[in-house]
Amino acid sequence: MNTEFVSAILIAFGISVVLCPIVIPLLKKLKFGQYIREEGPEAHKSKSGTPTMGGLVILCSVTITSLIFIKDHTEILPILFLTLGFGLIGFLDDYIKVVMKRNLGLRAWQKMLLQIIVTGLFIFYLLQYTDVGTEVIIPFTGGQTWDVGALFIPFVFIVIVGTVNGANLTDGLDGLATGVTLIIAVFFSVIALIAGSNIVPMNGAVVGALLGFFLFNVHPARVFMGDTGSLALGGFVAGTAMVLRMPIFLLIVAFIYLIEVVSVILQVVYFKLTHGKRLFKMAPIHHHFELCGYAETQVVAAFAIVTAVLCLIAYLAI
Repeated sequence: MNTEFVSAILIAFGISVVLCPIVIPLLKKLKFGQYIREEGPEAHKSKSGTPTMGGLVILCSVTITSLIFIKDHTEILPILFLTLGFGLIGFLDDYIKVVMKRNLGLRAWQKMLLQIIVTGLFIFYLLQYTDVGTEVIIPFTGGQTWDVGALFIPFVFIVIVGTVNGANLTDGLDGLATGVTLIIAVFFSVIALIAGSNIVPMNGAVVGALLGFFLFNVHPARVFMGDTGSLALGGFVAGTAMVLRMPIFLLIVAFIYLIEVVSVILQVVYFKLTHGKRLFKMAPIHHHFELCGYAETQVVAAFAIVTAVLCLIAYLAI
């Protein structure tokens, strides 16, 4: 196995494990506690006040580790930019919610505008300074590609914004976004290693950072990643998929992200069409399963297992 990959995992894991016990008490002292919606599941109300914005630990671990390797692995740069860019948007959103006490955070148009700007800069760098090109690999075709051509820019916008917001919606249970994204990161790490890609150290950094963070985020969570973490992780997943020319594979490996987004859309549409009726007991869909009687840990385990199985299918689909 690539020694740089293993080194990146160990470095990021070490940073994450050291930072969490320092950052969590600091977040408590600053009263950066999670706000729990009144309409949310009753069991979640006990989580009110749990420190949030723990995604800062993930960002620090990934950034420091990536910078150690970036000199000889410049292909990391666009993925790191997308991760930090969306992490900053998430930080602003969390800051407004937690510190300024505006529960909705950034307004929808503000968040979308910032996401468009970050994505646009990523696309510009990808087209001007890399050899990624506009071809993407089609699953189950033996490695055949599709040249997206003139549709490449809108295609990338949809992929990135959709993936990032899917990751954001997935962050609703203890360890859910962490566990699902960790499995996706391992999948892309394996692909990058086989392909001999220079993005391997950053993949290792994300794997290590999430392993360390998971120790404190597993149920009952001592810290939440907040939008700072979930948006950053969505940016990492989308950026990695684009650099590896595998955005279509996100429909398989990031199926949990997708179903979380789709469940919210269907809930809203159905609610409006039926004048107040609900398709699910609550959206995103992980809350629906909770209200159906499944324990939080059962839902997290099931979603992680589904992701692992789908990653194996995606591996066969290359």
